[in-house]
Amino acid sequence: MKINEATRQELLEGVVDAGERVLDIYAQDFSVETKADDSPLTQADMASHRALTELLQRLTPEIPILSEESEEITYETRRQWSSYWLIDPLDGTKEFIKKNGEFTLNVALVENGVPVLGIVHAPVLETTWWGDADLGAFKITAEGERQIGVRELPAAGDQPWLIVGSRSHGAESFEAFCAQLPAHERVSMGSSLKLCLVAEGAADLYPRLAPTCEWDTAAAQAVVTAAGGAVLNAETLEPLRCNQQESTLNPFFIVCGQRDSRWEGALRASFELRAPSREQ
Repeated sequence: MKINEATRQELLEGVVDAGERVLDIYAQDFSVETKADDSPLTQADMASHRALTELLQRLTPEIPILSEESEEITYETRRQWSSYWLIDPLDGTKEFIKKNGEFTLNVALVENGVPVLGIVHAPVLETTWWGDADLGAFKITAEGERQIGVRELPAAGDQPWLIVGSRSHGAESFEAFCAQLPAHERVSMGSSLKLCLVAEGAADLYPRLAPTCEWDTAAAQAVVTAAGGAVLNAETLEPLRCNQQESTLNPFFIVCGQRDSRWEGALRASFELRAPSREQ
């Protein structure tokens, strides 16, 4: 399924518009509910969900949609989809609640398990990243749009590697991994912004050694791969794929600009590539 330029532009504008609805709620006092899995839910999650699903249904009515806030769709149904939209209406709800601005709206087009188009919009930062498997990866700010790409890992002794980690998850495993690396600096950030830092060459690695779901990562994975990088299963070092099983949980993974024996060795030494990826 190819998305033409006109439709893609409407998508980008529509995601920004949905972000404006989120910002309206962000600026107010808002209530927080707790979902069955103990994760938080706000009015902004649902407002964004409605805005994004309405946008996609209008622009591409023939493509099914799976959202974090959708009613449950069985795997028997999903496995029949060759293409579908996978969205996280508000990635980083904990960061939204903390009001630190590090949350995003994520929209991905998945084809045969592979995210081929992704849009990641950060409303507070007024920044959008998008990537297309055929066109490359781009960053849009108030200054305009520019193409982005991953950077080469610094040679030994040149400069420290830049490692990005979660503000809220997996600290112990992250520390164990970093302890095995060459000289490096660390950056903590919320939501799928972490993957976008790798995509634009502002970070070298993002190891995610804690639970995530496919809607958390698919859009940014499309941006990373379009920028020349990869999002790899931490156990197999194969690219993440979507919709391959009933569960939407991801395995642990690592985001990189390129493969390198130094960080692969650190991963093996720290986790022996046998860290359980949780029951699925």
